[in-house]
Amino acid sequence: MNLNRIDLKLGATISALFLALLFPLGFVIHEIFSGFYFKNVEENTQQISYHYASLIANNHETGIYEALDLIATLSQVLLYVVDNSGNVIVSNAPYIHLGDKITLEELSNLRRGFKQENIYDETHHKTYYISGSSIFKDDQFIGAVYILTPIESVIASLEKIRSLIFFAALGSFLLATGFTLILSKKLSNPLVKMERATRKIAKGDLNTRLVIRSKDEIGSLGTAINDLAMDLKRYRDSRSEFFANISHELRTPLTYLKGYSRVLKEELYNSNEEKLQYLNIIDNETTRLTNLINDLSDLSMIEEGKIVLNNVEIDITQIVEDVFQKTKYRAEQKGLLFSIKVPSEVPFIYGDGLRLEQIFINLIENAIRYTDNGTICLEILVDEKEVKIIIKDTGIGISKENLQFIFERFFRLEKSRSRKYGGSGLGLSIVKKLVELQNGAITVESKVNIGTKVVVIFPLS
Repeated sequence: MNLNRIDLKLGATISALFLALLFPLGFVIHEIFSGFYFKNVEENTQQISYHYASLIANNHETGIYEALDLIATLSQVLLYVVDNSGNVIVSNAPYIHLGDKITLEELSNLRRGFKQENIYDETHHKTYYISGSSIFKDDQFIGAVYILTPIESVIASLEKIRSLIFFAALGSFLLATGFTLILSKKLSNPLVKMERATRKIAKGDLNTRLVIRSKDEIGSLGTAINDLAMDLKRYRDSRSEFFANISHELRTPLTYLKGYSRVLKEELYNSNEEKLQYLNIIDNETTRLTNLINDLSDLSMIEEGKIVLNNVEIDITQIVEDVFQKTKYRAEQKGLLFSIKVPSEVPFIYGDGLRLEQIFINLIENAIRYTDNGTICLEILVDEKEVKIIIKDTGIGISKENLQFIFERFFRLEKSRSRKYGGSGLGLSIVKKLVELQNGAITVESKVNIGTKVVVIFPLS
């Protein structure tokens, strides 16, 4: 049996806490009952001894002792009386005989008017509460009267109460322990299932899912595990697709480079124009290959935290206008209407000029790539705290299902569209990370066949 299980630990902990509360509670209840019973006995006994002392004091010279002995016998009150020297002169109490003498300490306390109480005599298994009251006549100490009250019945009642408390506590403990074990088992079962599920996920079974039955912290943890499994599955699938895409993207330019370089090497061209055409193809494919390698390098550096930004105060207007001039020709080649709107005064922002240019070139080239006809607008808006750079197009758009994944590395749209429009699936992931490294934010809104709107926000310097 595994004693290191969470349900046993939880049950033992709760049971220990229950015991820690149960023992003090039982002790307090016992003391309350004990105090109640003994207080009644003490008060009654002290009151009787006081009355007898007053009776003797008021009738000391009229044969009161003989009368007192008779009254005590008839009323079944156990008492004994001592004179001013501590000698017993009247007694119907067991084991107290005429002529016996009380201790000097008792006698001294009685002479000073102190009550003698809480004295128990357990001889022959008989237990009594004894209360003694001093007798004064004209301020002179003439003796004392002791009243004895048997307390076996009180002790027996307390024993019954003690037994009841014990059995009630034992029953409560057993009941609470059973309930605790059931509860801890019920609480730990979801955790055990989560542990099994995470081990399956760790072994590569990313289709593992947990059934969520509650909305508390355990349910939230189960949801997080399901989300993790889905994210890992999507990451694995997108990574596999990415490697396939990268292999294709690398293989295509390398095939062109090898083929056309061989044509040039073996002079298999017919004219200088054809030679120049082949050189242009080689140049374009080299550029394409270089861009792909640069994207991979940038993403690796960003994710490893090795990228270094040269952040200074930047005129964002100048950056945006330079990007517009660099990308305008390509938009015009596709027959797109490319416009720019820039306010007359735009405050500086804090950032890296080269990386900002990389961000906007990437976003605009995406807009051009996925827009077959229509318009692209590049606009700057300024408010009191931030600058917004907005890029809107009338392209093919992105579905709602895909929109939430577009900034993930390796993510690409449907294969047919990816092949048609190109790209490695790394650009937007790099863009988002570069924007966030410069304390900015980026959002995307898109509708299929209507267009896409990208908003990049930077705080003012």
